[in-house]
This record gives sequence, structure tokens and C-alpha cells, in this order.
Amino acid sequence: MNLPMDDFTQFDAFQRCRDFARSIAGHLNRGVFSKDPVLTTALRKTLLSAYANFGEGFERDGNREFAQFLSITKGSIGETRAQLIYALDCGYLKPETFSDLDQLGKTATRCLGGLIRYLNDSSFRGRKFKQLKEVRDAKHLNAPRQLPNGEPRTVNAPCAV
Repeated sequence: MNLPMDDFTQFDAFQRCRDFARSIAGHLNRGVFSKDPVLTTALRKTLLSAYANFGEGFERDGNREFAQFLSITKGSIGETRAQLIYALDCGYLKPETFSDLDQLGKTATRCLGGLIRYLNDSSFRGRKFKQLKEVRDAKHLNAPRQLPNGEPRTVNAPCAV
């Protein structure tokens, strides 16, 4: 039985993004990256964007919105991978290190892509829609069966004043 996710940190895709970010952070905090503060700042911003968009999308409680924000997250991972190519070309990363980091980025984007496809194909629209349906159902169950004048309530019945 699949239990519903109640926190964005529970998603494997988030954990893969986090692994990618942590691996890069280790390089940003030391070594030759200190020679290029513009690149270091850009990398930090794109990685922060990936975290932020994943969390914001999840907290909006709708699958369509979540998928949209995951797409932005995926773009941020791609942007980070491109920045790492620049770092490789500038000599800030060894080819082996770049390859390891790039593989983590590719894994993160594959997981994000899979989650986006799942959300887009799911018949469950999101937590907020479930809550709205529950509220509507409760109102319907508690609605009087007849109007104050004694007539039976129908779908097209006028509102009672």
C-alpha cells in the first residue's frame, strides 16, 4: 500500500537533487572556485532555486502546480549542469570530478522527469482538491432535504431567503 507523501523531503527526486547540491557545495566551499565568485554565486542561486521550487510546488497542494514547479526545478538542475561545464572549461574542475557531478545531475533530472510524468498521468488532482471535495460532500450531506416552504430541494431549486 502506498502511503501519501506529506512532506516534499520524502520524494526520491528531492533527495537526488539534494545529493547533487551537496556534492557541488563541497567544491564551492574550497579550492579554485574561490577565484570566481560570480560563478560560485550563480551556482548557489541555481541550486537554491531547485530546493525552493520543489518545496513551493509541493506545498501548493495541486498536482498540476507541483508538476509546473518541478519543471522549473528540472530547469535549475540543467542550468547548474551547464555552469559546471563552464567550470570544467575554466579548469576549476577535473574531468573526473565533473563527470561524477554531472552524473548526479542527470540522475536528479531523470527522477524529476519521472515524477512530473507520474503527476501528469495521475487521476488524483492533489490534496487541495481532495479537501474541497470533502467540504462539498459534507455540505451536501448536511443540506436540508427540503426548502423552508416544504417543497423538495432539487438541483435547480431557488435559494431560500
